[in-house]
Amino acid sequence: MRRRGGTLVPMTSHVAHWGVFTPHVTDDGRDVGSVTPWREDAAPSPLLGNVPGSVTRRSRVARPTVRRAWWEDGPGPDPRRGRTSGPKDWVTPPWDEVLDRLAADLRRVHAVHGAQAIYGGSYGWSSAGRFHHAQSQLHRFLNVVGGYTRSVNSYSTGASEVILPRVLADEAVLTQTASTWDVVAEHTELLIAFGGVPVKNTGIDSGGSGDHPTPSALDGLRARGARLVSVSPLRDDLPRVGDGYGVTAPHGLVGDSARPATGSADRPRGDVTWWPISPGTDVALMLAMIHVLLTEGLADREFLTTHCVGADEVAAYVLGRADGVRRDPAWAERLTGIPAADIADLAREAAARRTLVTVTWSLQRARHGEQPIWAGLALAAHLGQIGLQGGGFESGYGSMNKPGCSPTAFRYPSLPQGRNPVREFAPVARVSDLLLHPGAEFSYDGGRFTYPDIRMVWWAGGNPFHHHQDLGRLREAFTRPDTVVVSDPYWTATARHADVVLPSTTSLERDDLGGARSGARLTPMRAVTHRYAEARDDYEIYAAIAARLGLEERFTEGRDVSGWIEHLYEGFRDDLAHRRILPPGVEAPELPPFAEFWAGEGLDLPRSGPIVSFSRFRADPERHRLATPSGRIELASATIASFDLPDCPGRPTWLEPEEWLGGERTAAFPVLLVANQPASRLHSQLDDGATSAASKVAGREPIRLNPADAAARGIGDGDVVLVRNDRGACLAGAVLSADVRPGVAQLSTGAWFDPYDPRRHGPEAGEAGLPPGTCVHGNPNVLTADVGTSALAQACTGQHVLVEIARWDGPVPDVLAHVPPTER
Repeated sequence: MRRRGGTLVPMTSHVAHWGVFTPHVTDDGRDVGSVTPWREDAAPSPLLGNVPGSVTRRSRVARPTVRRAWWEDGPGPDPRRGRTSGPKDWVTPPWDEVLDRLAADLRRVHAVHGAQAIYGGSYGWSSAGRFHHAQSQLHRFLNVVGGYTRSVNSYSTGASEVILPRVLADEAVLTQTASTWDVVAEHTELLIAFGGVPVKNTGIDSGGSGDHPTPSALDGLRARGARLVSVSPLRDDLPRVGDGYGVTAPHGLVGDSARPATGSADRPRGDVTWWPISPGTDVALMLAMIHVLLTEGLADREFLTTHCVGADEVAAYVLGRADGVRRDPAWAERLTGIPAADIADLAREAAARRTLVTVTWSLQRARHGEQPIWAGLALAAHLGQIGLQGGGFESGYGSMNKPGCSPTAFRYPSLPQGRNPVREFAPVARVSDLLLHPGAEFSYDGGRFTYPDIRMVWWAGGNPFHHHQDLGRLREAFTRPDTVVVSDPYWTATARHADVVLPSTTSLERDDLGGARSGARLTPMRAVTHRYAEARDDYEIYAAIAARLGLEERFTEGRDVSGWIEHLYEGFRDDLAHRRILPPGVEAPELPPFAEFWAGEGLDLPRSGPIVSFSRFRADPERHRLATPSGRIELASATIASFDLPDCPGRPTWLEPEEWLGGERTAAFPVLLVANQPASRLHSQLDDGATSAASKVAGREPIRLNPADAAARGIGDGDVVLVRNDRGACLAGAVLSADVRPGVAQLSTGAWFDPYDPRRHGPEAGEAGLPPGTCVHGNPNVLTADVGTSALAQACTGQHVLVEIARWDGPVPDVLAHVPPTER
């Protein structure tokens, strides 16, 4: 049942990051046979198709499993870690013996090396539940034990999280209070989407939502006559004609043939126009548009004066006053491949219409990823429409189902993690550096810090072998600690690189609370299946270890799982009733007691919206100052300039990346690979589910190539291809598509890492020339460079990498990524 006003009505009752749904359990109660999306979800995610069968899949970890060398020889660095090849390399001791050994090793690390020698990795989405959130559970446990070295920021928004607070607002604030899709659909006349608005990503949210408004909003925009310009090397980063959106390709890509570009004024409104930009050159396009606005008197000088600082510095750079280089459309055409006339026309059109400039998170996942965020903000500021309905600047539309949603105004209940007394940290995308270079200094956000000496890594609910770059280097890094512990339901690549693997339950096997603020619902998540084999809740595992360390009461506070769930809900209910978490002017909803909530199917909560981002700041920039040093939008930052970072100057700047089509590396590796997020799963989760499996080609991750590039290499649809560079190689299944810009290929992340090992896969492929360590499943992060965006944010750069591609005519190894290493 679901409370709507004062009435309880039926509703679905489970939550995943990709939506609210009803699970239909098999007759034996051991698994989910099918699911039904929530009936009020207008655009349910196809990722729900990965849920059936997920409880009893072959890839589940059945019991505590320990690497034999660690169990018999004790902790210590070991080059064999992650390279075990069969059942003889693993043992499966009873739970109690494993927990005893882990408690003893925690005591050892604390006594000999200190709490900072423990890295509580646990970066990952894991479960949608509010209580059984893997990262929260692990961090609470490690804090109770004495602390840990933590990670900061995320792989998706690492650059934004550092630069945005210095120039505009905290990234989380910007995401949570973005102009809502209903406002955009009603008022925007021109949407310029750098990176497009990839609808495939909007099925997901951290916490899960039954409300997916992006497709209908884009429909509404086009139906009203708005024009959408998608600046991306991939045509389907905005939906195609068959999906209800009109798409034209004015820049020389109509099928396989080229035609002259036409000016913006000649194109119909109400369509989606594809600008197939050379990847990594968006900043050049943004600067050229600013050049047009400045030289033709179209920039909003009043807004730049009253709401911004640094406009003169940006103008000096764009107009070439300092170095003689004019960042005009002709200059940008040479870098981007977009005709200068079209760039100028779009700038003029943007100044004449209600224009929204958006930048997807994908643009920051590349070298100098801070710059497109900053330059996009600068472009919007010169248009002067920030704070107006349907205009301005937004970050993250199309990156997940959060920006543009109407969120609830309340913080949701969550497990308190306590206080971490350890000050040491590492940017999340620098984990290999952390493990490989203890004692080394690194720059971050204007400071200098030192990596601690990590002796124990404990990971829960995440898979860095999906997120991280240069997996060969990450494999080496994972050999350095004394002990690696992984808590996970599945035999991911991270679990295969552990010493101790603890089998966790999935959300379907346990009780929890579910919901996301963007979805404005709180749902009781009741267990729907039996536990798989010997799997245990993370909470139960950590409580048992805490008891061995004499810390059980501090960890559990005397509550079991049911007690905690009720405590969190009733605390949330009490906070609302006493207005502790209510913003001014928001009325408190009356929530039912826990027993009534738990017996029902969920609660709708009041939403904030419609939202026009920065409307109060626009109306009164003095009264509603931003949290930047100046209180205004910082188009140039004296603070960042004072850091004196050559790879992140004090104003938006075009900086040539190492991995782009205009660089020297193209002589050896002429194809720019876009390693974007997959359409068939969330990151690497449930890669062996039906939806993900159906996307594979020849059992491998599909790689899309333009037909002209494929023809030049003798590659046909469905061929297995070898994708390689000087870091590594992978096998993938070829898909020919004119939706990919020539010179570009697209291979999504998330295929479970399966490095070629002649002992496991057989020697035949190696004898035919397949390099050792080649991912036979198609994980692009064997190719990507493990470098930060800049010394400012040190964020992920896994979106772009240069490669060569060739048809693989040798023996094709079986994919063993989903076969437990304990099996032959």
